[in-house]
Amino acid sequence: MTMAAVSRRILTAFLAVSLPAGGAALAQQPASAPSLRLEFNGLEPSTAGCRLTFVVENGLGAALDRAAFEIVLFNRAGLVDRLTVLDFKELPAGKTKVRQFDLPGADCAGIGRVLVNDAVACEGGGVEASACIRSLKAETKSDISFGS
Repeated sequence: MTMAAVSRRILTAFLAVSLPAGGAALAQQPASAPSLRLEFNGLEPSTAGCRLTFVVENGLGAALDRAAFEIVLFNRAGLVDRLTVLDFKELPAGKTKVRQFDLPGADCAGIGRVLVNDAVACEGGGVEASACIRSLKAETKSDISFGS
């Protein structure tokens, strides 16, 4: 038997043993970690001042009866413009919701950054009070910086 034939047989035997084990290893990997995805989707002037739009997806594995976040708006110079609480209300498990908030007197053009300072409410059966901030995944679709 040639050296090439021996090498092919060894490789074939190795693959036959390795593939099932590799498939089992993939199947045993843990599911993705629970998360609360909060996407800053944009802002626009409103009759009250400035309307912020968020898309929120509850991937915590349990319904939230209430989720509220302390949000900080920074102006374009990086100075704090205002601190406010946005109440996202109930968020069913596995559901995506769109929430809009009108901020009276706010100038959309002057907002340079939006920060999630803290979760002031994270309530639901079997949900730890710290789950909303600990599992928060902040994203943005806007040119405004957003995060925690």
